[in-house]
Amino acid sequence: MRFEETPNPNALKCLPARPIPPIAGKDGAMRSYASADAAAGDPLAKRLFAIPGVRNVLITREWLTVGKAPDAAWPPIKHAVKAALETPA
Repeated sequence: MRFEETPNPNALKCLPARPIPPIAGKDGAMRSYASADAAAGDPLAKRLFAIPGVRNVLITREWLTVGKAPDAAWPPIKHAVKAALETPA
């Protein structure tokens, strides 16, 4: 897992070692969620929104971007994102 900064200090691009699986029955297109409620049908997005401080997520097969609250710290979010990606769907 690699992390890349973005121009937005409250967003971080996450590049996992393996492709991110699509949602069953979907074509694997980009998934963007602005809230946990909007992510209800996406197991990975639900795990990401369960991380304290996460405010939005954008998921593709090759990478994902996590947006955080301005007062949230990146180190615990990074650790939790790694764990969320390692958890089976």
